[in-house]
Amino acid sequence: MNAIDQWTTPPRKFETIAIIGAGAYGTALASVAARAGRRVRIFGRRAETVNDINKNRRNSAYLGDEPLPEGIEAFTDLKAALLGADAALLVVPSAGIREMSCAMRPHSSRSMPVVICAKGIEPNSGLLLSDVVREEMPGQPVAALSGPTFADEVVADMPTTVTIAAELAPGETLEDGLAARLALSLSAGSFRAYVSDDLIGVETGGAMKNVIAIACGISRGAGFRANMTAALITRGLAEMTQLATKLGGSADTISGLSGLGDLTLTCSSEQSRNLRFGLQLGAGAKREQTFDGAPVIVEGVRNSVSVTDLARKLGLTLPICEAVRAIVHDNADIVTTLGMLWSRPLEAESHEIDVTIGHPNASEAREKIEGLIGC
Repeated sequence: MNAIDQWTTPPRKFETIAIIGAGAYGTALASVAARAGRRVRIFGRRAETVNDINKNRRNSAYLGDEPLPEGIEAFTDLKAALLGADAALLVVPSAGIREMSCAMRPHSSRSMPVVICAKGIEPNSGLLLSDVVREEMPGQPVAALSGPTFADEVVADMPTTVTIAAELAPGETLEDGLAARLALSLSAGSFRAYVSDDLIGVETGGAMKNVIAIACGISRGAGFRANMTAALITRGLAEMTQLATKLGGSADTISGLSGLGDLTLTCSSEQSRNLRFGLQLGAGAKREQTFDGAPVIVEGVRNSVSVTDLARKLGLTLPICEAVRAIVHDNADIVTTLGMLWSRPLEAESHEIDVTIGHPNASEAREKIEGLIGC
């Protein structure tokens, strides 16, 4: 019997949950909360989406005809959505976290936890999104929800696991902390939440996995096969671990759902916009030509800059993330960039061992990679 089973008084669940963001993932998490018996109030900017949710129990624009459970109310008024909320899930793109946090502040009780469901590092400041929220909402409890989750599977109640992380207050244990309360409030049906006190590790994994997914897409689009994908995933995981531990996170967290789990999903399924974006680049499309020119949000594009900026500031070298940045933002030639990535000096697999050996056949390795592209 585990610690949670032995609780005489389990941590109190949050009864009313506000979902800030009525896109595919926000609506999916609203469905999770409703199935768990929570009262759900969702905020969306588009009146047609809000009306669709309220009148038809659908979000047709983002999730097609998938029915939504009872118990979800949608609003275009942020104040109305936050009224009486015990917790708020912030489900907007990472670029909108600061603006939305600022907008939420006047309408939020100081005790209401804000759960970050976006994934990224803020450009220029190098802040994790939890720190962005803290700056805009001082004193507000903050948590993060992350893991391998495609919205269409979540809303359809297909088996899904996530990690919820929140720092512990002095004298608090993980069993009675904020992460546990949130996990108990959301776990129902096929949705299962694990708990963590490593907010840094959970957020770092989420920010970096999209960048690695772009790299995997580029390699596949350029004609490479499973061996290179496996190498990029594995070495990408090492880069995630390197940055997370440098910031004070745990390597164990990166090997869990919010790290390896999310990385595996994003790098292996074409449902991932980041992978599809990379596939199109690797096949020869220009950045502005991807997705037929539609304005699709690809989080790894923004985070390839913010992640590498932060790594450089900390004195770290992240070769895969740097390669993605060079291709996406600096118009670096894909053939040359992948060739250089493969001909780098040899290193120990563990970043904790400081070994660098000149590649004995660097020119040959580079020429081989360049010659295989498009085959």
